[in-house]
Amino acid sequence: MLADKAYDADRIRSALREKGAFANIPPKSNRHWKPYFSTGLYRERNLVERFFSKLEHFRGIATCYDMAN
Repeated sequence: MLADKAYDADRIRSALREKGAFANIPPKSNRHWKPYFSTGLYRERNLVERFFSKLEHFRGIATCYDMAN
């Protein structure tokens, strides 16, 4: 699972581990124990997130919602 810092909690990490999933979540700055974090995977996640953001931004043009004005 790729997620941002908001999901850095021990209970989330343990639930994912029980289900056999790997959590790639950047650790918060106040964490004493820093779990493994892959910056390469996180960069790919960010790339996909920015792509969907661009699709949402141009949705009005693609579906002619903004043409009514």
